[in-house]
Amino acid sequence: MIEAADQKRLIRERALAIGFDAIGFCRAGLGPEARERLAAFLAAGQHGDMGWLGSRASERGDPRRLWPEARSVIATGVSYAPDRDPLGTLGLADRGSISVYAQGRDYHDLVKGMLKHLAQYLVARFAPGVKVFVDTAPVMEKPLAQQAGIGWQGKHTNLVSRVHGSWLFLGEIYTTLEIEPDNGETDHCGSCSRCLGVCPTDAFPAPYRLDATRCISYLTIEHRGPIPEELRPRIGNRIYGCDDCLAVCPWNRFARPTAHEKLYARKDLRAPQLAELASLDDTAFRAMFSGSPVKRLGRDRFVRNVLIAIGNSAEAGLRPVAARLTQDASPVVADAARWACNQLGGMARP
Repeated sequence: MIEAADQKRLIRERALAIGFDAIGFCRAGLGPEARERLAAFLAAGQHGDMGWLGSRASERGDPRRLWPEARSVIATGVSYAPDRDPLGTLGLADRGSISVYAQGRDYHDLVKGMLKHLAQYLVARFAPGVKVFVDTAPVMEKPLAQQAGIGWQGKHTNLVSRVHGSWLFLGEIYTTLEIEPDNGETDHCGSCSRCLGVCPTDAFPAPYRLDATRCISYLTIEHRGPIPEELRPRIGNRIYGCDDCLAVCPWNRFARPTAHEKLYARKDLRAPQLAELASLDDTAFRAMFSGSPVKRLGRDRFVRNVLIAIGNSAEAGLRPVAARLTQDASPVVADAARWACNQLGGMARP
């Protein structure tokens, strides 16, 4: 019979051999603080259009409600740390800025494949029940990762690691195995508040609290309608997500660029030209972003974002690009195009 310590060591060794950059173990349970934070977030309506956060809140707040047989959680992390300044494109008026995590292949596919590989090992070696999750089920990944010792939820509400900074993709295996839990990670933010002060839209009403309805990542990815006009100028040229609060974290100085080739930034997505992106129809959009997280956005919301960046560019030469879309079949595209034309010097004529 394998001793508990040996079992845990073998799982950790296999996970690292598969390519995970971080792994930890915790009980299949969450403390009341995590549930209280989620309840307060939902009660304040700060989840916006993300109704799925509330529809299965009880399962999200308690792993055993999602799967009663679960006894332990194996929490994992995959680094996607960039090899260049993630904010370096923000000053390029005619270019779009895409969040680091979306410049390579879709991380869901990579991390889920690695988790399945690890789960197969568990079943073959120890014969437990297992369930694999990568951001696709009611799982509170960050509190579980903190309980498992991988990192802590920083003041920007994202996970921070002393080794990998703010650049970790998370994934979990729920299992029926009884695994001795690791020591949870403690908060190492101290008095630092860089992530709060850098937010362009003031999306943090307080440390450790996020109002998603003001967050650029939410507005450019999750929000389906027109982006509120008062927030559009603050978005700058961010066309998919925002890395500001992640990028300024001092713990990033310890992070090494990701070793996962599939997560390397595509050259055409490091600083794409706004004029070219605005011209994409649905077919061209799908072709360009095949295998990318950006594809889930759909052409209309993506071009909406591009047009807002054009409106913020102060580049008069981009006004004809926006003018051509003022009568687009998509209402959100046409609205953003008219706004961009106004910003660049007056309404376009139909």
